[in-house]
Amino acid sequence: MSHPPALQAIDHVHVHVRDRAAAEAWYAQALGLRRLPELAHWAADGGPLTLSDPAGVLHLALFERPVQPHHATLALRVDAAGFAAWRAHLAQVLGQALKVVDHRESISIYFTDPDGNPFEITTYEVA
Repeated sequence: MSHPPALQAIDHVHVHVRDRAAAEAWYAQALGLRRLPELAHWAADGGPLTLSDPAGVLHLALFERPVQPHHATLALRVDAAGFAAWRAHLAQVLGQALKVVDHRESISIYFTDPDGNPFEITTYEVA
């Protein structure tokens, strides 16, 4: 029986939003993601607007579509210090405190973007 070839990384995640310009502004403020100029041409004619973190590790492809039920959560891993920083940052951006969920081996906070797309910030560095 053969094994699947190795995967390198998650390349990008498709995210459906009602208003791409508003979503782009929200992702910049909330998660620090910015438009990738070299891929901006893809956004024409209904294609994706690709956003990236400063390190180029995370790419989101924003598609302007009607709101749909969501079945997947994008979980982003950070270290313990990053977790505290993200919790404080998102509480400020979202205007509400985020409850920490204890999963024993990890802790997480959960939130959604303005279109209801679910996200999780998690750390395995649990004291």
